[in-house]
Amino acid sequence: ELWRAAPAADYAILAASGVIAIALSDTLFHACLNRVGAGINAIVDTLYSPFIFLFAVLMLGERLGGWQLLGMALIISGVLVTTRVQPPPGTPRRTLVSGILLGVGAMASIAFGIVLAKPVLERSDVLWATTVRQLASLVVLVPAVLAHPRRRQYLGVFRPQASWRFSLPGTLLGSYTALLFWIAGMKHTQAGTAAVLNQTSTVHILLFASLFLGERFTRRKALAAMLALTGVDLLLRPWD
Repeated sequence: ELWRAAPAADYAILAASGVIAIALSDTLFHACLNRVGAGINAIVDTLYSPFIFLFAVLMLGERLGGWQLLGMALIISGVLVTTRVQPPPGTPRRTLVSGILLGVGAMASIAFGIVLAKPVLERSDVLWATTVRQLASLVVLVPAVLAHPRRRQYLGVFRPQASWRFSLPGTLLGSYTALLFWIAGMKHTQAGTAAVLNQTSTVHILLFASLFLGERFTRRKALAAMLALTGVDLLLRPWD
C-alpha cells in the first residue's frame, strides 16, 4: 500500500531524504568513482560513519559510548587496511582533488538524508518508507536523464542484453534488498550504530570475492576482517 494514512510532513521528509540520500548522493558517488577509482573512493567512503554520527548528534541528540567509539575506529581501520590508494594512472591532481571533494559530498548527503528521515522511519513501515524514498529519487533522476545530451547511451542499459543475468540479480540483492535492510537498521537502532555496522560491507566484499571469485584471502585481508569483527563486537556492547 503506497498511499497510506500518514501526515503530509512524513511524506515530505521521506521524499526529501530520497532526493538527498539517493538521487544526489549516488550521482556524487559515481562522479567521484569515475575520477579517482575504487581504491581512493573506498577511503573516502569511510567518512560515512563519522558524518552519520555528526548529524545524529546535531539533529537527534544521539551519542556513542567509549566502546562504540573504539569499535567505530576498528571497523574504519579494517576498511583502510583493505584499500589500495593508487588513483587511476595518469589522473591529474585537479581531477583527483575534485573527485575526492565529490566523494565527501556524497557521504555528507547520504548521511544527512538518512538522519533526516530517521524520526519518520521509527514510526513507519520499512517497505513503505523505502518505496516513498525510491520514488522521490526517480522523480528527480528520470527527467535529469531525459534532458541529458547522452540520454540514448544511458537509456541503452534498459535494452535486454546478456549482462542482465548478472546485473539484475546484483541490482535486486545489492540495491533494493540491501536498502531495505539498511532502512530497517536505521529504524531499529541508533543511527551511529547502524552506520558503523554498514561500514563492514567492504570487508564482506573481500570474503565473498574469495568464496565466489577465487580471489586470494591474504594476511592483509584476514587482518582487515579481524579488525572489523572486533569493532562490531565492541559496537554491540552495552552503552556506557
